[in-house]
Amino acid sequence: MKTTPDVRVGSRNSPMARWQTDWCVELLSKARPDTRFEITTMASHGDRYQGPLSRIGGKGAFVKALDRALLDGEVDVTVSCVKDLPSPHDRQPGVSIGAVLERGDVRDALVLPAGRPPLPLAELPRGARVGTSAPRRIAQLRQRHPYLEPVLVRGNADTRIARLDDGSRGLDALLVAYAGLHRLGQAHRATEILDPVLWLPASGAGMVVAEYRTGDTAIRDLLTAITHPATATALAAERATLATLHGNCTTAASVHATLTSTTITVDAAVFAPDGHTAVRTHTSGPLQQPEEVGRRAGEQLLRDGAAALLHALPHTP
Repeated sequence: MKTTPDVRVGSRNSPMARWQTDWCVELLSKARPDTRFEITTMASHGDRYQGPLSRIGGKGAFVKALDRALLDGEVDVTVSCVKDLPSPHDRQPGVSIGAVLERGDVRDALVLPAGRPPLPLAELPRGARVGTSAPRRIAQLRQRHPYLEPVLVRGNADTRIARLDDGSRGLDALLVAYAGLHRLGQAHRATEILDPVLWLPASGAGMVVAEYRTGDTAIRDLLTAITHPATATALAAERATLATLHGNCTTAASVHATLTSTTITVDAAVFAPDGHTAVRTHTSGPLQQPEEVGRRAGEQLLRDGAAALLHALPHTP
């Protein structure tokens, strides 16, 4: 059997990123067994930097190196978690999403230091320090559990868990993505899995995408073969809502799309930084029009007062 030239796949070098890239390459290899795939890893400024993302260009700090390698022709495909992508209006020109992999668990989870007796979030003692890097989680924590202290903790998921366990940050708990725990083989560390109806998930939660240079039709066609249609539909709606809101890395917002055989529904919310105020919407429409439904959800939020909350968000938290 003749083997076609390699397809070069770029990945961040964190354990989570490598898991996601290996999964993507496994799917590609099954779809195209005649093609060799070569993984190239690279460091990201977002992984190395431990302060607020707003000071280094927002979520683009996670994918800047990948985008540069892609646009410079050093790789043909890059793989990222959707939550690490900038909002659509801030996305790097010349980079397109080619494959959307099947969505994982959208829920957040509570993790306690190793060896501690399991407790739910509501039973943590007053003043307990709960680590997270997500404005969405911080706002909801302040709204639902104002007696707890949110603490900004940056770094890859495995690094954050290690800091929790060694006590170096004085943390009593972490809030993390449950899908991430699964991907790291750490699902057993979750002492509580939070109800997504009450504790709203992130836009793109549990999603992984493969991107390519816009206009590269051969790679586009290759990636189309591994796209999960339902997840791609949900992603289109959620990203359309974010684009309408013009959110950024400091935006405390949730956008979550669910599908039936004929309908797509977007549940979305924007929170004030202190968690005391939130604007929510529940918007439905035809399954074939995810971008339109997502856009309408964003417009409804803005009409209901989300713009004031968005403007109140600090640019340098």
